[in-house]
Amino acid sequence: MSSDLVLPGQPIPLPRGPVPQLAGGIYSRDGHVRASLVGVPRYEGSALAIPRTRPHPPSPDSTVLGFVSRLSPQQAVLSITVVDGVPLPPGEEFTGVIRVQDVRATEKDKVKIADCFRGGDVVKGLVISLGDARSYYVTTARNDLGVIFATSEAGVTMEPVSWQEMRCPRTGRIEKRKCAKPEGL
Repeated sequence: MSSDLVLPGQPIPLPRGPVPQLAGGIYSRDGHVRASLVGVPRYEGSALAIPRTRPHPPSPDSTVLGFVSRLSPQQAVLSITVVDGVPLPPGEEFTGVIRVQDVRATEKDKVKIADCFRGGDVVKGLVISLGDARSYYVTTARNDLGVIFATSEAGVTMEPVSWQEMRCPRTGRIEKRKCAKPEGL
């Protein structure tokens, strides 16, 4: 049994031999064992299951994913949709704020929010504090934090070129962003 993440409907590879008893998060259809939840299949006794993970609110040091909903010269406002790898139910998003001093670790005085984020960008960040009553303070001041998904003006998914630039594959135009270092590099 591998420790790979599976998505709903995805077949689950089983070891040779008899099919194990299936528990929560897993079903069998047309002779194939498939996932019904996002997660990692595990054996619970003699049964194979995908444990259900419950969403929880962000806390300091939580890794969050969200999309940029508003920009101002001093901050970018995120709608947080994933906390520590667990997606939040629709309509239960949290609000995060990336202040200009929390964008990167060096040259903080030279940061311009408009050169780092655009509306609709998907951002990976780290919660640094609970902020005020309405939002969490989020930082992108590490190499692995920043924009992970952006759409160009031509409507195409952009690809990172450097830590501060992304390129549209259709037009070749370069736009400034605070890019996250891709995982595995």
